[in-house]
Amino acid sequence: MKINVVRSVLDASDALAAENRRRMDEARLLCVNLLSAPGSGKTTLLEKSLPALGEGIRAGVLVGDLQTTRDAERLAGAAAQVTQINTGRGCHLSPAQVAQGLSGLDLADLDYLFIENVGNMVCPAAFDLGEHRRAVLLSVPEGDDKVAKYPTLFQKADVILLTKVDLVGVLDYRFDRVRDDLAKVNTAAPVIRCSPKTGDGVAEWVAWLREQRAAMPR
Repeated sequence: MKINVVRSVLDASDALAAENRRRMDEARLLCVNLLSAPGSGKTTLLEKSLPALGEGIRAGVLVGDLQTTRDAERLAGAAAQVTQINTGRGCHLSPAQVAQGLSGLDLADLDYLFIENVGNMVCPAAFDLGEHRRAVLLSVPEGDDKVAKYPTLFQKADVILLTKVDLVGVLDYRFDRVRDDLAKVNTAAPVIRCSPKTGDGVAEWVAWLREQRAAMPR
């Protein structure tokens, strides 16, 4: 009986995620779910890359945090629409929370929607929110062993961004170790080395986003 209850909860979650995706498909926007540990640079990446998407391109952001509106306030100047979702004690965003966030946005007026998930390398990886693509960020200060320690986070990634690469010179970081560990869990996702602070790699990330949106059914 307990197994049936768990299965029904998961089925309901997947059904709501599918409905979220249907709503965004109908609006003809690309939704990207950003996942990472806290402090990897998700907000800074969005601050730098949203204006680079091009003149007339409108992007919205759903920001997930346990508390505060600080990240949403930072993004208000770069995004066309921003909604903060505070989870309280929740370690990840849920499809229900995203559905509520979508209801507060004018989806028809957006070309892109970014979900800045709660900073966590475990829980968010297990939940489909209705996104079209998953972007996983791994920052240099976190160390080069995280792919091996948290493989589930990277297995379903559509793109992997190695962030804060400007700090490689002051830290003992081995890109080859990350590459070898990724080869065991995900060989399909492109790996982009970037530093939102200096702007390195941001153009490559933006080009990837444009390619993904161009490939969507019309």
